Amino acid sequence: LVNALYFHLTTGSCRLQLKLESYSCKMTGDDKKLLKNMTNGSEDAGLQALSPPSLGYGFPSPTTSTGQLQDACSTRTFHCLVSALNASFRPDYDFSHAKSEEFSRIPNQNMVTQDIHNMFYTTLGDSFCDIKEHMWNTIDREIVLNQCSFYRYNADLDSDPYGESLWYFNYFFYNKRMKRILFFSCQAQPYGDRDGSEDDDMYYSGPEMSYSDTEITVNQWEDNN
Repeated sequence: LVNALYFHLTTGSCRLQLKLESYSCKMTGDDKKLLKNMTNGSEDAGLQALSPPSLGYGFPSPTTSTGQLQDACSTRTFHCLVSALNASFRPDYDFSHAKSEEFSRIPNQNMVTQDIHNMFYTTLGDSFCDIKEHMWNTIDREIVLNQCSFYRYNADLDSDPYGESLWYFNYFFYNKRMKRILFFSCQAQPYGDRDGSEDDDMYYSGPEMSYSDTEITVNQWEDNN
């Protein structure tokens, strides 16, 4: 983990947990072991097939009419995606056996931005404007968006961290030149559904609010270099 920034937002109907986590793609011993397992020890790992893009509320898109997958990435890139998920959600979840078809490549930054904005505005209304500029400026400083390729994990709702969410998104901004990947995740959860408690300060720290009075808590960017 290189840097991390967390937002916690509450509205009249749900609470949002956002996280931005920046990871170096330089491999550790565990990373090398994972990559070796992915490639079966082969130096020429080839490409990994990806599913069509899934945009909006975290529900997967169907394959093409012929059932074929529409995109692919290198095994090293796939390894970076899986390693970021493992680092973000360990020790509760292990994505080491995730399939490449559970990921999608998003063609351009505009599609990513529009999808994220649509979901935030639907839940937060104009209150999203309070953090939007700061959020994207922070992301751009960390990962240089115009140098990135964009990916998304299409969650298995029965066995991963997003299963209890009203909606969610998760994007990976991968800058090959910088050897860095930024993981941007958000989950919307109803009150009282986090570990059976209605008083979880990590998510909610005040009375129920209307959309226009959305509470926003921003933790400072943590430099872990």
